[in-house]
Amino acid sequence: MAAVRDDHSPIPLSAAAAAALKTRLIAAAREAGFAAAGVVRPDALAANGAGRRLRDWLTRGCHGGMGWMADRATERADPRRYWPPVGSILMVGMNYGTTEDPLAALARPDRAAISIYARRKDYHKVITTRLRRLKRLVEAEGIPARIAVDTAPVMEKPLAQLAGLGWQGKHTNLVSRSHGSWLFLGALLIAAALPADPPHPDRCGRCRRCLDICPTQAFPAPYLLDARRCISYLTIENRGPIPRALRPLIGNRVFGCDDCLAVCPWNKFAQEGREATLALRPRLTDLPLARLLDLDAAGFDTLFAGTPIRRAGYPGFLRNLLVAAGNSGDPKLATAVRPHLVSDHPLVRLHAVWAYGRLADDRAWAQGVKQAAAREQDAAVRREWALSIRDRQSRGGRDRAFIGNRSTGRTA
Repeated sequence: MAAVRDDHSPIPLSAAAAAALKTRLIAAAREAGFAAAGVVRPDALAANGAGRRLRDWLTRGCHGGMGWMADRATERADPRRYWPPVGSILMVGMNYGTTEDPLAALARPDRAAISIYARRKDYHKVITTRLRRLKRLVEAEGIPARIAVDTAPVMEKPLAQLAGLGWQGKHTNLVSRSHGSWLFLGALLIAAALPADPPHPDRCGRCRRCLDICPTQAFPAPYLLDARRCISYLTIENRGPIPRALRPLIGNRVFGCDDCLAVCPWNKFAQEGREATLALRPRLTDLPLARLLDLDAAGFDTLFAGTPIRRAGYPGFLRNLLVAAGNSGDPKLATAVRPHLVSDHPLVRLHAVWAYGRLADDRAWAQGVKQAAAREQDAAVRREWALSIRDRQSRGGRDRAFIGNRSTGRTA
């Protein structure tokens, strides 16, 4: 057993002890349900330029409203700044592959397309629970350890590549030769230096399927994501309005987007995930937009309890639903949209106006203007009314070119 130290340096281990602990950890990770595991040293990020790329990304403003990315950028670029005793990092990946086509829901614009990762128990909780087993194993040797799963200032994807789990594809997500794009990542920071695994080489080659399929053109260049145009960011992390120019491109994607992940050719080697606690929840498949638009806050919490979908919040999820309804080409959904014109949340009212303007017939629209627009006090919502009135006048009513010609958002 290693001696516990009071300073902030890693605990020294003999080469044999370090190798033995790593072997036990990798075996325990497999037993805990992780499909991939590897070790990386904390100084590896600086050596491969990940910190510099992060700073450049932040300088471009590509993080959008995710101020927390910039707030702790120094710690992200160097795990030793986050937790000084760290001597190595065990990176793990849990397979969440599925036999279901993640893009199938896009062909049904009156249904909600929810990212495949979110239609199951929140992976943060599952991975954290499993990593606690590994943490106890390390601590039993007198070595401190710390868990990091997505919310800590740790750059999981470049660290996972450096630990040999896969490589960051041109869509910036991790790609595995064995599991395609379908790995949830977690990290265990260990206050001892264990033998590092070799980094995984990039296997993307000339392929650019993930770049070309993006509905909102969120990739200014390979390996560069502009979150401000990414549907996952816009429908999850974004707390404000979705830009008008991007709304038609979102289609019926109400939480996240799987397009760039799903088209990766390495998915042909992926297998269905076997972790029972991460099984897809059938009741979250094929959900009609009309039903979801009728949910109150309590109904939202009940339906999506324990899933990542609650991260959007009830007003944010309604915002996304209203954009999807406006893109549906289904005038019957105007009835489900109309009550949200007088929602208590300005964010919801704003997007309801946009959707109603695309779906309502002239009589219903006139009534909406009379009953809701005239009473609106929020400046942003009043502006949306003005823009939607202008749009309807320019096209002579609701979006007749769109009604009956439903779009998935790929070419809108």
